[in-house]
Amino acid sequence: MTQSHDEQAQTMMWGGNAAFIEGLYESYLTDPASVDPEWRNYFDAMRGGAAERVHSEVQRRFYDLGTQRRGGAVVPVPQGVSGAQQAAGALVTAYRVYGHISARTNPLKLRGIPTVPELTPEFYGLSEADLSEQVQDGPFSGTLREVIGQLQATYCGPIGFEFNYLPATERAWFQERIEKGRGQYPFSRDERRRLMHKLNAAEGLELYLKNRYPGVKRFGLEGGESFIPLMDRIIQQAGGKYGVKEVVVGMAHRGRLNTLVNIFGKPSGTLFDEFDGKKKISDDPDIAGDVKYHMGYSSDVRTPGGPMHLALAFNPSHLEIVSPVVHGSVRARQDRRGDTERKQVLPITVHGDAAVSGQGVVMETLNFSRLRGFTTGGAIRIVINNQIGFTISDPRDTRSSRYCTDVAKIANAPVLHVNGDDPEAVAFCGDLAIAYRQEFGKDVFIDLICFRRNGHNEGDEPRMTQPVMYREIDQHPGTRALYAAKLESEGVLDAGEGDKLVGTFRDRLDRGDTVVEEMENLEQSKLAVDWSDYTGTHWKDDEVATAVPEAKLRELGLKLAQVPDGFKVHRTIERTVIKAREAMSRGEQPLDWGMGEMLAYASLLDEGFHIRLDGQDSGRGTFVHRHAVLHDQAATNPLEEEYMALAHLSPEQGRVEVIDSTLSEEAVLAFEYGYSTSEPKALIAWEAQFGDFANGAQAVVDQFLSAGESKWQRLSGLTMLLPHGYEGAGPEHSSARLERYLQLCAQNNMQVVVPSSAAQIFHLLRRQVLRPYRKPLIVMTPKSLLRNKLAMSPLSELTNGAFQEVIGDREVQSARRVVLSSGKLHWELTEARDKDKEGYAGTALIRLEQLYPFPAEEVKAELARHPGAQVVWAQEEPENQGAWLMIWEDLERCLQPGQTLTHASRPRSASTAVGYTSVHIKEQAKVIADALGEPVTRKDVEAQVDLTREASAQG
Repeated sequence: MTQSHDEQAQTMMWGGNAAFIEGLYESYLTDPASVDPEWRNYFDAMRGGAAERVHSEVQRRFYDLGTQRRGGAVVPVPQGVSGAQQAAGALVTAYRVYGHISARTNPLKLRGIPTVPELTPEFYGLSEADLSEQVQDGPFSGTLREVIGQLQATYCGPIGFEFNYLPATERAWFQERIEKGRGQYPFSRDERRRLMHKLNAAEGLELYLKNRYPGVKRFGLEGGESFIPLMDRIIQQAGGKYGVKEVVVGMAHRGRLNTLVNIFGKPSGTLFDEFDGKKKISDDPDIAGDVKYHMGYSSDVRTPGGPMHLALAFNPSHLEIVSPVVHGSVRARQDRRGDTERKQVLPITVHGDAAVSGQGVVMETLNFSRLRGFTTGGAIRIVINNQIGFTISDPRDTRSSRYCTDVAKIANAPVLHVNGDDPEAVAFCGDLAIAYRQEFGKDVFIDLICFRRNGHNEGDEPRMTQPVMYREIDQHPGTRALYAAKLESEGVLDAGEGDKLVGTFRDRLDRGDTVVEEMENLEQSKLAVDWSDYTGTHWKDDEVATAVPEAKLRELGLKLAQVPDGFKVHRTIERTVIKAREAMSRGEQPLDWGMGEMLAYASLLDEGFHIRLDGQDSGRGTFVHRHAVLHDQAATNPLEEEYMALAHLSPEQGRVEVIDSTLSEEAVLAFEYGYSTSEPKALIAWEAQFGDFANGAQAVVDQFLSAGESKWQRLSGLTMLLPHGYEGAGPEHSSARLERYLQLCAQNNMQVVVPSSAAQIFHLLRRQVLRPYRKPLIVMTPKSLLRNKLAMSPLSELTNGAFQEVIGDREVQSARRVVLSSGKLHWELTEARDKDKEGYAGTALIRLEQLYPFPAEEVKAELARHPGAQVVWAQEEPENQGAWLMIWEDLERCLQPGQTLTHASRPRSASTAVGYTSVHIKEQAKVIADALGEPVTRKDVEAQVDLTREASAQG
């Protein structure tokens, strides 16, 4: 009897054909015309209404078959196919999909192994006769009972494989490699001995530290020792088989000291000196240092493919924040190598099970996986899953998903859950992970399921909160002992050799040796970034010329105004940007802020430096001022509509990226910080959509930007562009929280500036790259000021001059009142003063453009021009915010004899700004009025003249 196409489709849904149907469906969703018309009609019918469920249909067939075999509803059965064969097909698919749930991945038995009905013969109503019948499905063949055993060994052994949600080609890739060995991992004798040696070293170091420094915090790896042979295997395979030249590792505390000694080759004696308090980086009071389990390290090791550079990122206690830092560093290294395929530099990030599911920055970083401005070609993500987060181990309190790694699915990344008590299964996962990453350029997770023998730190007593778990842990002999016994029983190790290895390793530690045999060198690595030109510099001693010849600026400006033939620019941009920039380049009109900024980028690129600018609207600019990236209004393909003039200046120019970033602050800013620590010859800038958006990335500012050099001696020239200014936008988008950055300033760790003109931003951005001074630069950028004519600059101010930290008032001599301010408030004060030129004739307006490092000598010089004046600091922000409380002492030290200091600001406030426009206008007017004071009379002027003459005669 001939079946309908619908009946054929339902029949084919069984067993191994399910993957084929899902593959067809994926093709159909991408392009319906790419599949056979009959299949297209079938999928169309299934999708009718709300029925989007081909994947669920595959799942339902398991139940249909079970129901049919148990005498329930009748399902069409293909002719000539036995019930056992049908069951075999269904079971193969079921094990591929659900086998990980029943895999023996947990070295602890307290929770048992879940039972999945779809993996049992009973689910399909199979008889003994059925189990004895010969069947075959893909690589599985024999009696049905034997096939079930093969499936159990393959998918329910020490590794649980989650890959069924991947595209069809990737699923087939995994199936081939997983099913080939049927749960056996054929490592050679030498490979197994190496695993043993690394496992022995992992346990040996922890035991040595425990005995030598009892009770001292080290966040040990006990219970998760298989992590060390896993890392070693990945590194050696990456260098030997896949041509990887650099590996950048990010990890929190757990196992960090072990990794430093047993993977990176840090001399054990150096570590012991740190424990003994003998190790001191420097006598420099500006170097604070950090605890040993936060410290980074770098070294070169030998691999079968040549030397490899290893870098361990410095990491604070903010656990997962290091992941985006690592990705930024990797991206910079790939860019420097010209590694466009992103196969030569490998990121490895190490997570805790509680943190990977609990910290939002993990999701933010995973979202980078395939983004063109952030991808690094995939990371190997290892979860040291000790099944307890500080004191929480009950899954009902740790997460809402089955696994801590379920966040991997947002990046469509496979997960390998592996029992840490089986080092060979762990090593097999390492091989699969690096092979998959190099083949597909995607993230892959290894969920290393182990336990934590001690408390969160060595001073904790875990039995207070986990008595059941620790009764079992106390009875566990340790992975090293289990593996040594196995290898001795199989003749890979001689009898008693496992115990001898323990003593041999202890002797090496007693000598303080480096225990990694493959160390390439212990000197400055030739593979590492050279920062020698940027150390020991000072902000006052390294000033450079930032002006650019007029002819070069004209040339670059006209190139910025060019578009390709046939490229249709939006009419508003054509009129207000392109035509205007042509006129600015010819000197026919002054430069606005956007042009000053763009010329800074263009001139740096022309000189061979690199530019990387990103933010949530950086191509256009949140306030529509930059237009670095244009969009063809006549384009038919959205992938071909962009044009960036900055990338078409000259064949020898530097590399440029202007990126509209994903909607993230914390991970993106951390990524750019990581990039900046690995690329000194570039302007790396992150722009907040509004300045207060940086609040979501405060941990990055606190832990890395402001303190990274003091704690870890890590230089960074990262620039933050933070739109700031009180313009009636309400509490959320008025303030970039200037006070927070100033509060973090000390020991010349950062630069905080508030430029007020196009020329100032031009010179500032060029100065950040041209002088050999690599400190984070925090820029309070404007909003309305972007189009304020007072903030425009003639071309001559770019062809001459430099960034001015203080700009005096040359129109007023010997003023009776001096008002210092920053940003747009200066221009509002200027406008108010100009409305009553006679009344405010004795009022000088000084711009303080750099707030930190505080330019005291320049401020003193300006104030000296106005003897006896009343000095006023004016700010838009409330008194308890803004710069006043952080700089008033600096200002007082700059006062000249006879001068007094006061301030004008909004009243102290819990909120940054009011939400009502009418109230904002009144407040702003009062700040301006308080700053300028009452207009003077002619009598006041005459008195001031007499005072000036008297001071002059005495001087």
